[in-house]
Amino acid sequence: MPDNPDDTSTRVFADHRELLFSIVYNLLGNVADTEDVLQDTWLSWAPRNRASGAEEITNPRAYLVRIAVNHALARQGAIRRRRETYVGPWLPEPLLTDTVPDSAEPALRAESVSMALLVVLETLTPLERAVFVLHEVFGYPHTEIAGILDRAPATVRQLAHRAREHVHARRPRYQANPRVQRQATERFLAAALGGDLDALMQILAPDVTMWTDGGGKARGSVLRPVHGRDKVARMIVGVTSRAPEDLDVRYRTVNGDPSAVLFADDAPFAVMVIDLSPDGEQVSGIYSVTNPDKLSRIQDVPEGTQRSGSTDES
Repeated sequence: MPDNPDDTSTRVFADHRELLFSIVYNLLGNVADTEDVLQDTWLSWAPRNRASGAEEITNPRAYLVRIAVNHALARQGAIRRRRETYVGPWLPEPLLTDTVPDSAEPALRAESVSMALLVVLETLTPLERAVFVLHEVFGYPHTEIAGILDRAPATVRQLAHRAREHVHARRPRYQANPRVQRQATERFLAAALGGDLDALMQILAPDVTMWTDGGGKARGSVLRPVHGRDKVARMIVGVTSRAPEDLDVRYRTVNGDPSAVLFADDAPFAVMVIDLSPDGEQVSGIYSVTNPDKLSRIQDVPEGTQRSGSTDES
């Protein structure tokens, strides 16, 4: 008995959903927009497979990626207009990746979704970002990307060159050892939550930048990134002095990096992701997401719980 077309369409889409999610999230940086794009992709995919007499799709993976990428690009205009009215710095929505199984697509566990890289990708044009993500992160050749974007291969290579130079100028190829980054995150949180200005001055790089995304909805939100060790350290001490006293720190993998999720009264309060200098000795970037809308998908996980100010594993 032949397979039901609806069952086949659903199964094929489900088999590729994690890959599609990862690609689109890298293009948009927001889970809700990514889910909407995947829904649009399904609505384009399912009728195509149900149509009687339709030509068989020999490469469903390539077909679905093409649909998803183009739906994501079609939404970029509306997304950018929405961000123009966003209060304060905009950061990607934190994505917990420590629950991704080891058997999943390697791209789902790689630096492809790091907060620091996504912030840099925000400065690219939509087409440059699509080419960079597909080629540098997921390994698609330029000729295949040309087919996905309906552009000439020479145009894609030019976009790739511009995007690569732009990204590497702002984020050199460097990935901290996860153990080193976890230890640095612990030291940073201990100093920050303890209000230890001297310790912060030691761990922060001279040219450190701090982005705080509160969306105008969180206490202590700032309207622009803060640059420089002295300004960042004093701002952190001022903010943490007004933070809830019962903060719990849960060390999780966020956007591929060892990071900290802070909870107050068992509700997510903030996600803190740090970027290290190439020598791994100092913090060169701090990304703090406190907008409650962006924390709504963060779940309380008791394992690895640490009380504020503590650096010992529980």
